[in-house]
Amino acid sequence: MKKLLLLQIIFICIAGKDALCSGTAESGNGWKAGVASVIITPGEPVWMAGYAARNSPAEGTLHDLWAKALALEDTEGKQALLITTDLIGFRGSYMSGRILDRLGKKYGLQADQVILSSSHTHTGPELMRAPEDYPGPDVATGQFSPDEREKIRIYSHQLEDRIVELVGEALNSLAPARLFSGNGTARFAVNRRTNTESALRPSTQLSGPVDHSVPVLKVVGAQEEVKAVIFGYACHATVLSFYQWSGDYPGFAQIALEERFPGTTAMFFAGAGADQNPLPRRSVALAEQYGKTLAAAVEAVINEPMEELSSYLFTAQSRVDLKFANEVPGRDELLEIAGEASGYPDWLKVSAKVLLRQLENGIPLRTSYDYPVQFWRIGEQNMVILGGEVVVDYALRLKEIFGDNLFIMAYANEGMGYIPSARVLKEGGYEGERSPVFTTPWASDIEMLIINEVIRVAGQTGISLAGSE
Repeated sequence: MKKLLLLQIIFICIAGKDALCSGTAESGNGWKAGVASVIITPGEPVWMAGYAARNSPAEGTLHDLWAKALALEDTEGKQALLITTDLIGFRGSYMSGRILDRLGKKYGLQADQVILSSSHTHTGPELMRAPEDYPGPDVATGQFSPDEREKIRIYSHQLEDRIVELVGEALNSLAPARLFSGNGTARFAVNRRTNTESALRPSTQLSGPVDHSVPVLKVVGAQEEVKAVIFGYACHATVLSFYQWSGDYPGFAQIALEERFPGTTAMFFAGAGADQNPLPRRSVALAEQYGKTLAAAVEAVINEPMEELSSYLFTAQSRVDLKFANEVPGRDELLEIAGEASGYPDWLKVSAKVLLRQLENGIPLRTSYDYPVQFWRIGEQNMVILGGEVVVDYALRLKEIFGDNLFIMAYANEGMGYIPSARVLKEGGYEGERSPVFTTPWASDIEMLIINEVIRVAGQTGISLAGSE
């Protein structure tokens, strides 16, 4: 019954918005938009994020990393802020919470009005975590030493300052604008769970679920200039794995679009592509190829008629408590795993040491995760915003419910690991075996809980289930 109910979605207008339903509202009137960008490439070599096998800090720059902001204001003065970054993501809620707190105090923005999006590039910097997420001040964390961790902390504080200033610049540049949305297609994402990278050939018949859609939001200024292009794709940014800073294929895509449309700010967001890889990979030439392919898909959307969006903005946010399938490991088990001669990989030993330190400090190990869910309505364009590394099944299911033109953003606001679907949990494997606590997998109801919470949060913006109150 729940599955049938989820598919019985209709879109209704909230009280007082009858003109939007009837189509009598003047499309596009009343929007204001502001755009800003800042380079966030570290000024000195710091450790890179994304691959546990790395054994030294960054050694150079392929192209700069960026943070970019789009401020929106509708005809009633409601504001929203989208921030995109060439980063792997904000670990947990610690750093993103600090940023949101500062944005609230300085600009009056609430959490539901802000998205902190990350491209999930694996050639960006490591970011600081909460103090309790380290094994101790004098203990090496994974590959890097306490000295390297201090460099990460300093960079992270500088990054926070830049993002806060960036938001102010975007808000201060608010000016009349028109907004348009559309969807394109790019087909280089490959389901990595059902296609073996080393065995792929040009003639290989690919298998497994994918989402090849390219959602596009275009912001046009008063002089009909394209001020900003916001676009997404559901695929890991893992073409590159070397020691140079880069935005990977999303970075190349943004560069290509800004060259094609001078004066435009191109902003990328990652979709539900946690089980999707760009294949083949491992070369700069391929990263540039995929970036240009994605940029061409965006340009095709821009050059075709797009839906102009009416000037109304609704934002909502909530959290849903996600449980784990098993009890978290106890002290004796953690001591065994953390032992130098235990035979476990280094990253698992470090994780065990982190949990042991929490227990020693009287901090109980978490038994669930308070998972963030956001829903935005930018005129007629609906957007679901989820935290963590979300597998593609969520995109496919949510589009069944809300329609194929739905924008789906993952890797947003905070990262807590992989977010598997019921299918992935049942199949097992890499994306299904990890949660925020060690290797304790998520409970089997995770997909149902998240989907139902998206529907509930959507209701706060005026979208509701058929027959609901």
